[in-house]
Amino acid sequence: MIPGRAFVVSGAVALVGPLGPLDSRPVIFQAVGEGRPYPDHGYETVGQWSDVPPRQVRLDELTTTKRTLDLDALLAEDSTFFGDLFAHVVSWRGRLYLEDGLHRAVRAALHQRQVLHARVLSLPD
Repeated sequence: MIPGRAFVVSGAVALVGPLGPLDSRPVIFQAVGEGRPYPDHGYETVGQWSDVPPRQVRLDELTTTKRTLDLDALLAEDSTFFGDLFAHVVSWRGRLYLEDGLHRAVRAALHQRQVLHARVLSLPD
């Protein structure tokens, strides 16, 4: 493992510090998922999501809905130029699902931030 990098370890993303794995630290996300387990909410456009006010969410409370990350999106300086400035999170059955903004969340973690500004849409159970 390379110190200071993020790696997928047993299906979860873990941080690696200068001396090796940081066993005392939690993983970046609560879980790494694939797909959207919640019902369709109908929010498809940035305009629809803009009605949802942004707030801070902890990275370690998020479950991703994507298992892979495009490194071009992570490294691009203008990655939010054509989209929403905030990540999109869906709250359903007591869990927070990161629907859009995985690159923002990983970038925040690499900068050692524990929170992310996101629009959180609450769906009924």
